[in-house]
Amino acid sequence: MTEQKKQDKKAGKVPTKEEVIGGFQTLRAEQRQFSSKLAEFEAELNEHNIVIETLKNVNEDRKCFRLIGGVLTERKVKDVLPALVTNTEKLKELIEKLNETITKKGVEINEYREKYNIRFQGLDGPKQEENKEAVASTESRGNVLVSS
Repeated sequence: MTEQKKQDKKAGKVPTKEEVIGGFQTLRAEQRQFSSKLAEFEAELNEHNIVIETLKNVNEDRKCFRLIGGVLTERKVKDVLPALVTNTEKLKELIEKLNETITKKGVEINEYREKYNIRFQGLDGPKQEENKEAVASTESRGNVLVSS
């Protein structure tokens, strides 16, 4: 927790609308970052699986090339395949942990929304949608098209 948040809690200060919205946007940005990392790791896992399936059918003494830290190295299949399998297992664990983190962050976001009564435009319920449509139809002036 940041020093500002600790001080606010001690002082009993109620956050302003801007602070609440900023906090909410920060939480959502963090969740998006986790989601993009998850997609990146899933793509990497898929690539590892394709290479493993390809190398299973190849002679173990055949040479192959592996990119390590931007450097292309020459190895034998028997040396590369176990490393790929280990990496695949670690990627699966990492993906599982990221999924849990994303879920926890979603719960945190929902709790934050409930705590500060944050509502999304268009998701507040059918009554508000009907009101918007009624207002939009009465507000059309001249050549202006109003849509919700």
